This record gives sequence, structure tokens and C-alpha cells, in this order.
Amino acid sequence: MSAKKYLLSTFSVILFAILAACSAPEEAANEMDEFTFANYDAIVVRHVDLDLDVDFDNKILTGSAELSLEILKPDTNTLILDTRDLAIKAVFTEASGGWQETGFVLEDGGNLMGQSLTIDLPEGAAKVRIEYQTSPGASGLQWLTPEQTAGKEYPFMFSQSQAIHARSWVPIQDTPAVRFTYSATIRTPEALLALMSADQDPYTPRDGEYSFEMPQAIPAYLMAIAVGDLEFQAISDTVGVYAEEYILAAAAEEFSETPMMMEATEALYGPYLWGRYDLLILPPSFPFGGMENPRLTFLTPTVIAGDKSLTSIIAHELAHSWSGNLVTNATWRHAWLNEGFTSYVENRVMEEVYGKDRAVMEQVLGKADLLETIAGFEDPAMSALVMPYGLNDPFEGFTDVPYQKGDLFLRYLEQKFGREKFDTFLRAYFEEFAFGSILSEDFYSYLDENLMSPNPGVVEPEVIRAWIYDPGLLDVAPEPTSDAFTLVSETRAAFLAGEISATELGSEAWITHQWLYFINALPDDMAMELFIDLDTTFDLSVTANAEIAFAWYMKSLQAGYLTVVNPVEEYLIRIGRGKLIYPLYQRLVDLNQRDWALKVYQKARPGYHPIAQARIDAILEL
Repeated sequence: MSAKKYLLSTFSVILFAILAACSAPEEAANEMDEFTFANYDAIVVRHVDLDLDVDFDNKILTGSAELSLEILKPDTNTLILDTRDLAIKAVFTEASGGWQETGFVLEDGGNLMGQSLTIDLPEGAAKVRIEYQTSPGASGLQWLTPEQTAGKEYPFMFSQSQAIHARSWVPIQDTPAVRFTYSATIRTPEALLALMSADQDPYTPRDGEYSFEMPQAIPAYLMAIAVGDLEFQAISDTVGVYAEEYILAAAAEEFSETPMMMEATEALYGPYLWGRYDLLILPPSFPFGGMENPRLTFLTPTVIAGDKSLTSIIAHELAHSWSGNLVTNATWRHAWLNEGFTSYVENRVMEEVYGKDRAVMEQVLGKADLLETIAGFEDPAMSALVMPYGLNDPFEGFTDVPYQKGDLFLRYLEQKFGREKFDTFLRAYFEEFAFGSILSEDFYSYLDENLMSPNPGVVEPEVIRAWIYDPGLLDVAPEPTSDAFTLVSETRAAFLAGEISATELGSEAWITHQWLYFINALPDDMAMELFIDLDTTFDLSVTANAEIAFAWYMKSLQAGYLTVVNPVEEYLIRIGRGKLIYPLYQRLVDLNQRDWALKVYQKARPGYHPIAQARIDAILEL
């Protein structure tokens, strides 16, 4: 790209971001978020300024949060915020140019939602400043000792704010319906580097004090912080990787095609509006595959397979820069607006970068996971795209349904209207709702106005509403088929029939997807000698590929192939990614191996994130 074209492109991106922010829809008022105490229908936070000290000795953040306010209802005289296990030292308000201390009430007790903080607002108050400190057990922070890091010399701390854990480290309106800009000053031990989901210089010197600005408005769940002994390696002028030194080069190589993914996504859905796009490789205890924090995606090291076979996680988190971060679900009941759209965009990007065969393989695996998930629900309502009311935790609804059923719904629309029309529609959708928070009805209305009504008879409104609101999977759902998987099926059948041995599978060129498809469909009652043949030939019980290992362990435990017992224990102690450990603990419980699972968990628990600890505590009924 020429310098002139680059400048014009950059100017258009900035201009679009400004216009989009100015024209963003107001917070949805017709459905209030059940997972917040905030009175955001009356008053909203528009900017947050953090000033925090990172105390590794006591595992706390200490400092202040200054919130700039917009009054929506003129008679509002209180601000209600979300907190969880925060110690509130004092609260001040700014009115008529001066600061004064004000009264507040911090609700007693606490559960997953935490405690409401109700602040008295004098007339004309435009800002509040809250002096506070976090708890050592803050659900949104994990503190690692030096021994729990690869370098063994310095501690590490990182956040996970989604879905409602931002309130455990910032007193805030912790709902995706409210968006705000933020700035921060973070003080750390001088040897460590602080990062946030904000504008930052990759080459900033380590001096123990770091400043950040996030000029685009984001919801609280996208606030993120990490502090550790981190190094940086550039992949391109605007893309790079942060990681501990031991894994930095491998990560940069594994994700070297990220700029290609960026180009593909922009070509499909419009300019990337967030400045830099950097990746942070976290320790193995990170409970998710990735987290789409703006400008700084958090990633688990378990996706570094060495062959780029798990890079769809990058396409997914990058896609969130359009679906989720740019256009956000206004409440967590509508999480499919984030995750279903993102899964669809992810698959389109994978097709552009790696070809249709790989994209279709991922579709097949995704639909198989979805069908298994739906079959396991006791409550059919959990299989609707719009989650039911009354969940204890928003993450109870973060199953395969919002991801894979949402993706299937959008692929259904693509098939009905044609890819060209649907791409044009999606690009316009992202522009229309940029920097806004919406509900499923907002999407339906926009779809009706811009795609259904201009193309009458292509789809029936009742079918669209059934996709969104009805449980289960419609018969009209797309049915992806993969030629590569057909060959795997034939090979598996020959192996099970004794026609070929493991050495004759012809799997030399298989990627992770083919191995998963092969393993997942092995019968639970497969003969032990076949387990032994596969394991002896391919060392599956000790594979370094975390996804293949997970599939093999799940199948082996179910079948009683006890060779995996020690590797499973080591795996559960080493890895904290929920997708890979929650089902293993559940499988052990289902197989009446709770006592052994508990012994392993007692060893592993100190290294798990608080979110993972809570989930496994529930699985083991602790």
C-alpha cells in the first residue's frame, strides 16, 4: 500500500470511528440487564480514570476510580454501581468545580453478583471518585507466584472481566449495555511490564509506572489488565505478540498469519477501528481459549500447536473487533449477538486465509459439538439463542448454543439470500450499530427492514423468529459435509474392522481437525488392543497438542483405557483452560471416580483461576 493510500485509509478509519461513536444507539431500555445492580436507566458512566498500585505481596490493587457521569433522568440523586469484594475507603463527588466527600452504602453479603454500591449525588455532580482496594480472592484477577510462571523469577497477574467480573477490580456499571472510554495509571514493580486493553507503546521502557488511554467506548467486560515479565515481538507494523520469553518466538511464528486474517476481515466487513491488534500469551492457568479485549487479545498457550492448526482462535478473537466489541449484546441473554456473529465471521476468515476445506471441517466439528450439547440439556430452553431468565451466572449460557447455533443461523441466512447480499447486509449492520449495544429484537428489525422486506418470499418471518427464540435446532439448519472427513471416516471404519493397523492410517498429513474427527467417533467399547495400537503408534496419551490430548483422554476414560490415568492427572495440573478441564472432571464424576478427581483437584486447584475454581467446585459438589 502506498503512503498516500495508507494515510487516506487511516483518516477514513478515524473519521468512521468518530461518526459511529457519535451516532451510536442509546443503551437499550426495554430490557434491563438482570446481572447488574446499576441504575443505568437513570445515569450512565461515560469515562473511567483509574489510578492503581499493583501489590503482589498482598495480591491486591489499591487506588481510585474516577467516573464521569451523564444524567439521563434529571431527578436522579444516587449512583448505583456493581462491586464484588471491594473494600471502599471513601467516595467523593465533584460539583461546582470542587470535590467533596459524600455518603455511600455498600450492600452487605455477597454472591456471584457481588454487592451494590449506592452513592449519594449532590445536585450538579458530574464526577465521582472512589478510593478502594480489591480482595486477594477477586474473581476477576489471578495472581501467580514466580514459581507458577515459566521464568520462575517474577510474579504475574492478569484479569478476566467477562462476563460480570470487572466489578471485582473496578467499581463500575458492570453491564454490556453501558459503554465508556477509560484512562489509567498503573504502578508496578520496576522489573515488570503492565498492559491493558488500551492504546500502548510496545516498546515502552520498564520504569514501574505506565499510562494508558482507551479512546473508544467499551463495556466493562472488555476492561483488561496484565502485569508480568513480558517481552514483545512484532509480526507487522500494527500486530505483535507479548509473552514470557520462553514462548515468545514460538507464539510469533504460530500466529504469523494474523495480518492476513486482518486483511481478510477488513475486506469483508469494513475497516478495523481499534488501532493496534496485539496478542498476549498468558500462563496455562488462563481459563479460556482467548478473550477479545480490544487492542490486546488474551490467549491460552494451549493453542500453540506448532502447525498453525488451532489458529482459528485468532480469527475468532479478531472477529470480535466487529461482532461483540463494536456491536455488543445489551444483556447476556442475547450473547449470541456477540458469539454467533463472531463464529460466522471467524469461519469466513478461515475460508479466505486457509481455504474452504478447512473452514468446512470446522463447521462439521462445530455442529457435532452443538448437537451433543443440546442432547445433554435437562432444560430445553437452554438451546434457544436467547437465553432464559433466571440463570445464576451468565456463563451458564455460554455453551455451544450461542456460538454454533448462532453461526448456523447466519449461514442459513447466507444460503437463502446469497453470499453477496448477505455480506453487504452484515457490513452495513456493523456500521449501523457501531459502538452500540443491542438486543435480538433490534437485529430482527434491522434484518426485516434491510434484507427480508426488500427480498420478499425468501424467508418467512416465523422461521426467523423460531431460529432466535425457539429451543432446539431447526430442520432447515445447514448440513456441512467435508470430503476430508469422509476419507477419515473410511479410514476409521477400516481400522475398526481390522483391515488396517494404526501404522497404515495414512495420517501423516492430518491436521488437528482430522484427528479430532477420527477420535471423537471411535466407539466407547473399542477393543483395548486398538487403543494400545493407536497409543503406541502415535503417543496420543502424551501428545503436546492439548486439543487432541483432550479428545483422547475423554474417549479413553469412557472406555476404561487406564494408561491415560497419569497423563490425565498431569494435564489437569498443568492446564487451566475451562474447555479442556471442566469436561474431564465431569467425565470422572460420571464414571464414579469423584474421589480420584478430588485428589487431583486438590493438587491442581491452587494454580487455577478463580473462575475455574468456582466451576470445578460445583462439578465436584464441594
